[in-house]
Amino acid sequence: MAKLKLRRTENISGDFYVDTTCIDCDTCRWMAPEIFNRSGEKSAVYQQPTNEKERLAAIQSLLSCPTSSIGTVEKPQDIKESQQSLPILVADNVYHCGYHSESSFGATTYFIQRPEGNVLVDSPRFAAPLVKQLEAMGGVKYMYLTHRDDIADHQKFRERFGCDRILHTDEVTASTRDVEIKLTGEEAIALAPDLLIIPVPGHTEGHTVLLHRKFLFTGDHIAWSYYLNQLYAFRRHCWYSWSELVKSTGKLTDYSFEWVLPGHGRRYHADAETMQVELKKCLEWMKTV
Repeated sequence: MAKLKLRRTENISGDFYVDTTCIDCDTCRWMAPEIFNRSGEKSAVYQQPTNEKERLAAIQSLLSCPTSSIGTVEKPQDIKESQQSLPILVADNVYHCGYHSESSFGATTYFIQRPEGNVLVDSPRFAAPLVKQLEAMGGVKYMYLTHRDDIADHQKFRERFGCDRILHTDEVTASTRDVEIKLTGEEAIALAPDLLIIPVPGHTEGHTVLLHRKFLFTGDHIAWSYYLNQLYAFRRHCWYSWSELVKSTGKLTDYSFEWVLPGHGRRYHADAETMQVELKKCLEWMKTV
């Protein structure tokens, strides 16, 4: 829990605050941009909620903060209602899980609800309120892991739901050696007619992305940059090969999608034609850095 005695001086006065344990993961700033902003390389409250919508977003951010760095002076009486609002609908049958994990540096995870079996994209915290909601939504058939960094509480979800975990063999470590489905090679793999796994080495050697209809779940491959106002990749956090990352990003121009839903960075939505323009713009930028 956030500690009032650690409240950052950059916070505006009022009920909500961020304390000094913030790791600058950006989660609260994109979940509730009306409330949180960046100040001194950490987040802070720059405006207190003024209506029910803003308050809900602030509490959802509090619940999702990976380091529990967001607090309130007064104990929130609407916490249970806010817990029931997670996961949050993104569009169609895709949800943002919330409950980000510190072990994944606050990576965003997603839930795909589908008649053939639901898919958890990367691992959130194994939080009881979230687990209860996922059970009510039909459970989890697959836990798709983009790469080795965002696995968090994967074992607990496996034990609870009996889901098959999916990870590329080049990403398997001691903690994931028992995953049920190990992918190989660099060719796209159709897990189901609406689930296409595309290997995109670069950030790590065996990183993959998942295409579900118009949604591309990109892990740590590409994301939208709030500062650059374009799609981009993490040059400073490329652990395997930048040249391979550029090459594998080029592969994505062969596919049509309207959403980029990353683990880190911000999501992006546009029509398929605009998305291709932005993707090619990203590729040109990548070749210059």
